[in-house]
Amino acid sequence: MKELEHISHFYFIGIGGIGMSALARYLNDQGKHVAGYDRVVTALSKKLEDEGISIHYSDSFGKIPEEFKNIETAQVIYTPAVPADFGELVRFRESGINILKRAQLLGQISRTMTCLAIAGTHGKTTTSAILAHLLYKSDVKVTAFLGGILEGYDTNYLCSGTDVMVVEADEFDRSFMQLDPDIAGITSMDADHLDIYGDAATFEKTFHDFAGLLDGKTLLLNEKLDLQGLKVGLDSGDYEAVDEVIIDGAYHFDLITPQGKIDKCLLKLPGKHNLSNAILAMAVALEQGANPEKLKYALASFPGVKRRFTYRVDNERRVLIDDYAHHPKEIDAVYQAVTEMYPEQEKLVVFQPHLFSRTRDFIDEFALSLSKFDKVALLDIYPARELPIEGITSELLCRKINALEQSPEVVTVVEKDDIEEFINDMGTRIVIMLGAGDIGVEINKLTEKWSNA
Repeated sequence: MKELEHISHFYFIGIGGIGMSALARYLNDQGKHVAGYDRVVTALSKKLEDEGISIHYSDSFGKIPEEFKNIETAQVIYTPAVPADFGELVRFRESGINILKRAQLLGQISRTMTCLAIAGTHGKTTTSAILAHLLYKSDVKVTAFLGGILEGYDTNYLCSGTDVMVVEADEFDRSFMQLDPDIAGITSMDADHLDIYGDAATFEKTFHDFAGLLDGKTLLLNEKLDLQGLKVGLDSGDYEAVDEVIIDGAYHFDLITPQGKIDKCLLKLPGKHNLSNAILAMAVALEQGANPEKLKYALASFPGVKRRFTYRVDNERRVLIDDYAHHPKEIDAVYQAVTEMYPEQEKLVVFQPHLFSRTRDFIDEFALSLSKFDKVALLDIYPARELPIEGITSELLCRKINALEQSPEVVTVVEKDDIEEFINDMGTRIVIMLGAGDIGVEINKLTEKWSNA
């Protein structure tokens, strides 16, 4: 990291975030001194502290060791989720110390390794996790920065060396424009983050700008995307899955590639979207030069990503599926997967909308996606970084669903404390809980109770 060679101390504001914590662990591995702030203690922040990283949990410039305030040898990293008027950030700016966004640091690191970047409105976490696992198991010296916790490894940061970097290319705040990718994959370009971009056309143009970063290098694309590059898909493409069948909830398929066919591939994740993600990950790994046979066996052992169609409870009385889905297209993908697994059984979904702006911008699409389930319970909107928007509520979404011609049997808004009672009253075995907010806390409570029942 030539730009950062003279930096010995790195201070992270928001160090416990999924993306920030992976960077902190990487720098710690590189022998740098790392410390940071976060709002609350989490499993991720505890893991960082166990690895020797100092963290405090109150906005207090005075608690920061002096060596992290040295203009010559210290660097501050922050995430856009941190408010501009956050006390520590303001004091650092006043001090004149160099401050970088998380994406800028990732960009600098991407110039030190062969960078494999996975972009897309949906699927980038799962695809990059599959790719990291494939390369790791294929003996490639890889460093991976992931946006989710990789099952089996229990980490969002995987490192077996520093020849190749796997990274999520995040479209939020145009972060992926900081990267220097050598090979990139794009899963999807469905409009999102319209609070940042303004409209769908501007959102899509930014993906075209990202594709332009490749400048003659290798770009791989979902078969449905209108960009120039190698196409990857289930129905057509330079890389294509053929003869797929589902046996015991797993996909068995052959993979057509420009180099020939790879027979008898296996993916133990449900859902066509996950099969598409896996093919893209395989394609990127093959373009990087990984061994096809090693990749095939690695794919069969992929353990999944937490909160991506994760079975939390699976017994005769109850199936509880946990997923991060927070966009209508992602809800559609979950519905397809759960219907594929349980075609004849009634399905109940508990959904926590994420962001007032996203709920406003896609409320009709959310209504259509959720209406496919038999019973629907909505939690209040999780605000994250936003203030409320007048008139935009879960009650409005509830009314939109109920107004549809094919409305589910039950649609209602529930309080968190009433989730279990509602589910029990409905008597539905297949329960899916969705959202990117704090719904995970409620899922953990139900998992603990139902797993021990």
